[in-house]
Amino acid sequence: MGTSPSSCSIERTVEWVDTDAAGHQHNSVILRWAEACEAQLFRDLDLPEYFPTAPRVQQTVNFTAKLYFGQRVLTSIRVERLGEKSLTLAFTTEGLDCDGAVASEAANGNVTTAHVAPGALHSSPWPALLRERIVPSKD
Repeated sequence: MGTSPSSCSIERTVEWVDTDAAGHQHNSVILRWAEACEAQLFRDLDLPEYFPTAPRVQQTVNFTAKLYFGQRVLTSIRVERLGEKSLTLAFTTEGLDCDGAVASEAANGNVTTAHVAPGALHSSPWPALLRERIVPSKD
C-alpha cells in the first residue's frame, strides 16, 4: 500500500496480551491494529467527527501467516471505496524482520462503515467535508 492522503501505516509490537494459547497472535488483535490505523488516518485527515457516525456494517479478515510475541508488525490501511453512504477500507498486517523489513504478510482484509448521522436510525450520505478530504486509492 502506498502513502497517499487517504492511507496510513502504524508499527506495533506483538505483546503478550495479543497472543493466544497456541503462542501466536490472537485473531482479534489484527482488527484492533486495523482500527488503530483507521483512527490515525482520520486524525491525519482532521475528521474526528467520522467515528461517532461510522458504524461497521462488514469486516473481513484473511489470515495468511502467524505473528509471535515480541515481533514487530506494520499495519497499513487505505480508502478503497467511498460510496454515497458507505466507505470501504482495505488493510494489511505484515510481520517485520529484525532490520524492519517486511518478512511476510500476516493478514489482509477490509472494513466497511456506513454514515449514520447523530440521532438518526438509518444511513445517510457522507457530509461534503468528508467527501472532499477522502480520496479512494487508485490501486
